[in-house]
Amino acid sequence: MSTIQIQPVIMAGGSGTRLWPLSRAGFPKQFLVLSGTQSLFQQAVQRVAGLATSDIAALPALIVGNEEHRFLVLDQLRDAKIQTAAVLLEPVGRNTAPAVSLAALQALAAGQDPVLVVTPADQTVVDEAAFTASLQQAVRLADGGGIVILGITPDRPETGFGYIKSRADGAQWQVERFVEKPDLATAEGYLAAGGYFWNSGMFVMRASTWLQALLRFRPDIDVATRAAFAGAQPDGVFVRPDKALFAAVPAESVDYAVMERCPGSDIPLHMVPLDAGWNDLGAWDAVWQVAPKDAAGNATVGDALLADSHNTLIHASSRLVSAVGLDNIVIVETADAVLVADRSKSQDVKKIVSQLSERQRAEQNLHRKVYRPWGWYDSIDMGERFQVKRIMVKPGASLSLQMHHHRAEHWIVVSGTAEITNGEQVLLLSENQSTYIPLGQVHRLANPGKVPLEIIEVQSGAYLGEDDIVRFDDSYGRK
Repeated sequence: MSTIQIQPVIMAGGSGTRLWPLSRAGFPKQFLVLSGTQSLFQQAVQRVAGLATSDIAALPALIVGNEEHRFLVLDQLRDAKIQTAAVLLEPVGRNTAPAVSLAALQALAAGQDPVLVVTPADQTVVDEAAFTASLQQAVRLADGGGIVILGITPDRPETGFGYIKSRADGAQWQVERFVEKPDLATAEGYLAAGGYFWNSGMFVMRASTWLQALLRFRPDIDVATRAAFAGAQPDGVFVRPDKALFAAVPAESVDYAVMERCPGSDIPLHMVPLDAGWNDLGAWDAVWQVAPKDAAGNATVGDALLADSHNTLIHASSRLVSAVGLDNIVIVETADAVLVADRSKSQDVKKIVSQLSERQRAEQNLHRKVYRPWGWYDSIDMGERFQVKRIMVKPGASLSLQMHHHRAEHWIVVSGTAEITNGEQVLLLSENQSTYIPLGQVHRLANPGKVPLEIIEVQSGAYLGEDDIVRFDDSYGRK
């Protein structure tokens, strides 16, 4: 029996706008812990790593993600002790078709033509054994040629997902057509008729098969993506396509570019049913559906109290949240924003995100607590001409050598040991010691110790924005 080599591909570039305020552009939903004890991204990588069997050999996963999230990806892989083949960084978002092409080209560049197992990074699965069995079936089917898509067996008339109309052909399912997200009456009709499945966004095919299909249906995307990949620059585990050339790639989804064009063509498109308690957590209603609930159907995370409420979700991040007399409501609290929504309208949270974007509100992009490759900072207070931050630096890490044109800074060590470059001086400070960084002074903060360093930073000046940083040297390529 020959062994089928598979290349897991994790699509981690989404923005997750409908899970605001927990999901934000700088820390989107795939990196959040919404189900279980690991992030959705970590769960996705580990699920596909479990596909290996006597006739299937799995390569380390390829990750395709946003340049801005590269250190989130590395940190979460490291925390979960997961090995990866490479992290392909999109300099700008171009939807899923170019992203899959990058993965296919990377796989072929290694001198192989493995079966790609492509999965989004923002889904949950309850029955991992059923998931593994369906994916293994899809891998064996794709090894014989064509494209295989995973169709979710529906258990309710869902209006938030696209559907796949399929027909049984002996032991296999053939895809007849794709249909857009329906209204409720149409979804009820699909459920009653049978033969309709939710589109999971997971699909399996050889790398060469994908590129041949893309060349057939969208040669403009194929040619442009190949050009951007040909100019890619390796940087350790990162692979960076040429930024200008990738920006010129037409943006299109996998479904519109290829999948919806396959039925009726000479490219076989099969479907394997998946009944494994799947959910893509695309909105807060989906989070409520998969969460543990009390006898009244309420789901809570964090410090929450309810009375006379039913089928309500409360997600509290930083304080007590209480609710009385609510039915079918979502309340999501973070340190700097609160969302209250009807559960049935949770898909419309993206309208709030659009307003935040139009008004250039910082709450669209970042939390009060912002993660950086060296640690994190939490903006705990702000007023006219001052800002107070709590900063944590990982052992052995350092901020960039930098200066500010518009602000001075006062640093107080709370715990750990700080190595501080302050102009020509290099200081070692411990708990309760402090230093002052004048406006325009070149400086750097580093942690030479083996435990996390925490400081309080007090900024003062005419402008306190994060873009007032001139970097002279940086360990993370941000110079």
